[in-house]
Amino acid sequence: MELLLELWRGSGFAQMSWGQAVMIGICLGLLYLAVVRKFEPLLLLTIGFGGILSNIPGVEIATGDGLLHLAYVVGIESGAFPLIIFMGVGAMTDFGPLLANPRTLFLGAAAQFGIFATLLGAVGLSELGIMDFSIREAAAIGIIGGADGPTAIYVAGKLAPHLLGAIAVAAYSYMALVPLIQPPIMRLLTTREERAIEMTQLRVVSRAERILFPLLLLLLVALLLPSAAPLLGMFSFGNLMRECGVVDRLADAARNALINIVTIFLGLAVGSKLSAGQFLVPSTLGILLLGMVAFAIGTASGVLMGKLMNRFSTQPINPLIGAAGVSAVPMASRVANKVGMEANPHNYLLMHAMGPNVAGVIGSAVAAGVMIMFAGG
Repeated sequence: MELLLELWRGSGFAQMSWGQAVMIGICLGLLYLAVVRKFEPLLLLTIGFGGILSNIPGVEIATGDGLLHLAYVVGIESGAFPLIIFMGVGAMTDFGPLLANPRTLFLGAAAQFGIFATLLGAVGLSELGIMDFSIREAAAIGIIGGADGPTAIYVAGKLAPHLLGAIAVAAYSYMALVPLIQPPIMRLLTTREERAIEMTQLRVVSRAERILFPLLLLLLVALLLPSAAPLLGMFSFGNLMRECGVVDRLADAARNALINIVTIFLGLAVGSKLSAGQFLVPSTLGILLLGMVAFAIGTASGVLMGKLMNRFSTQPINPLIGAAGVSAVPMASRVANKVGMEANPHNYLLMHAMGPNVAGVIGSAVAAGVMIMFAGG
């Protein structure tokens, strides 16, 4: 009997707190979203599983010298994992639609307004005593509005590492919910006639333009905003490998094997921060709500900028492509195309929407640099 009691006391069931039980339930919910609903499975699966491991009593894998804690220190605390993922994303990105229609850069920039609006809102609510976020925490939360998971993780790791788990879960959850969140906002802000606008065929972009663009982008950003250089530098490097045509093996490794390996450890490391003590706090609800506001404002800002540009443009611009200015590539472009085809079955907006979509990746990286520069001091 004494042996059985000793075994019970040493079991996880006997040591588990209610908070750990709740967090394991939440992490199982993330696994459900990834496996059954197919919502951002590459990250939600690994984050959810890492969260389960970090909440099992007596398991030191997420603390001290544990594997997940070491992965966090090496990959996220240093900023390495998000930067490597940005390199892989660059190797997958086609800047052709943006170069063929440079005006769409304004749509990508406008969609970042949600980031700064949420930052100001979080600071204002904290001043009123409704919430309690510092300027660094508000900046890290606001970046969720860019709908760019690696950027959100990078900024959170720099400015508010204690909020990393909640910010990462919010960022990837809202990215996964793009097909549900964006269409109502797009329909609310546009008329059926605007959604039915057909855009002209894009011009062919030369190889020289494709090679020069990542170099010019890097030099311009590095000189004007050095704090954004790490993110955009790795993004530009990956894109240059893709477009130059002389290192196909490296480009293939960056956008396949390397990004897949890093994604595994990134998700597990983020999951290690989903412990009950860090996640089950009032600020988590505030992060989820503010993240939703940031994403909604970013979508609305892109659509409204599209309406404004269409009014003053000689060539028609469908305002729906402005919603693709958030960085959820290519999901936001597909959503814009789908909503456009509902109003006009012959309206193919996918390639046009890819312009502001990839511009949004640039915009979110620049916004991250601004946040780090002003809030990280």
